[in-house]
Amino acid sequence: MRKILIVIILIVLGIFTYLYFKDKSDQRIELAQATELIEKEIKNVGKLVVTEGSFAQVFTYKDSKKMYLDLLTANKKAMVVVNAKVTIAYDLRALETDVDVSNKTITITHIPKAEININPDIEYYDVSQDYLNQFDASDYNTIKKRVTASVKKKVEASDLRKNAENRLIAELSNIYVAVNTLGWTLKYDTTEINDSQELRNILK
Repeated sequence: MRKILIVIILIVLGIFTYLYFKDKSDQRIELAQATELIEKEIKNVGKLVVTEGSFAQVFTYKDSKKMYLDLLTANKKAMVVVNAKVTIAYDLRALETDVDVSNKTITITHIPKAEININPDIEYYDVSQDYLNQFDASDYNTIKKRVTASVKKKVEASDLRKNAENRLIAELSNIYVAVNTLGWTLKYDTTEINDSQELRNILK
């Protein structure tokens, strides 16, 4: 009877040992699968996100030079018509993340800044210039700098910038959804991300 009891105990212990290690093995497999899915989603996000727009502007460029002890003024002016194509890009291939498997945490450590590219098409109308003050390369460079600065200011205050940020947040949200679905935690540096609004806040 005693031998039978010992055999039964050994069988029960064997079953529990098997189930324990099988459960641990299943957990490791699930963890590995979850990690693989998250890393795949991060890789899918890693692309160039580009938003395009157009801006038009008309202004007058004037320049005067005093000459001969300020007795003579030489003038030049032109109406400048600008049509600028603008792109705002986020190169998410430069996105940096840290995967902490043991704590089931994904930490975004670096989000690339927006790259604003302005390509102005500048046309000149009603050009007038005195013989002693004619248009030259420095004028065209000055006009281009002013145009670029003006368009950039408009871009910053426009819906184009907001639309670009929305596309960025949509891409980052894919990571959040994958992480959240698998029961993991998403962070940016030390800040835990719980919804898309918090993603928006970290971009400010």
